[in-house]
Amino acid sequence: MAAKDRREELIAAGFRVMIREGVAKATTRAIVNEAEMPLGVFHYCFRSREELLQEILTRFTDSTVIAARRTFEGEGDLGSRITKSLNAFWGTVELRPGEHQVSYELTHYALRQAGFEDLARRQYQRYREVHQELLEEVAEAAGIDWAVPVPVLARYLNSVLDGVTLNWLVDRDSEHSREVLRLTGEHLLTLARERSRQTAQPGPVS
Repeated sequence: MAAKDRREELIAAGFRVMIREGVAKATTRAIVNEAEMPLGVFHYCFRSREELLQEILTRFTDSTVIAARRTFEGEGDLGSRITKSLNAFWGTVELRPGEHQVSYELTHYALRQAGFEDLARRQYQRYREVHQELLEEVAEAAGIDWAVPVPVLARYLNSVLDGVTLNWLVDRDSEHSREVLRLTGEHLLTLARERSRQTAQPGPVS
């Protein structure tokens, strides 16, 4: 097996161990045992356990970003696109709760490890950037402006999704969690302002 393929196997094995047993128990030996590889192979593919954990967190962030962008594809009015996006996000939480729990564990792990704090910061910066891009795209498609600065709205949306996800991981109350998302969608609509013709189609200044 090529080194690249071995890396992929170890990353997948590390994710499985963490989902099943948590980040603390995802030791190097536990990961190679899961991948059915000798211990020496791990050190051939990765410089350290932390490097593998960094790769897993980066990949989870990227996959979350891709899923978020995919839900905004297609047509629909502002309300339907927001609802579709929130429901699609929530579908991934209920379908793959272990992955979301691991992402929180890895975020806290990165904040606790000297030299890895920036990884967690980049993770959440990327989330906010994507939320901001999507909010700007949907506003442009709907011909509206947001009543609050988009960076603030992106942080607000990210905070709500983080909070409702973590609450659900604790109590698994899907009914009330979905109600929170519905209220979030309704609140976003109250912050939409119809764009003036001058803003939407600026003309030449005489």
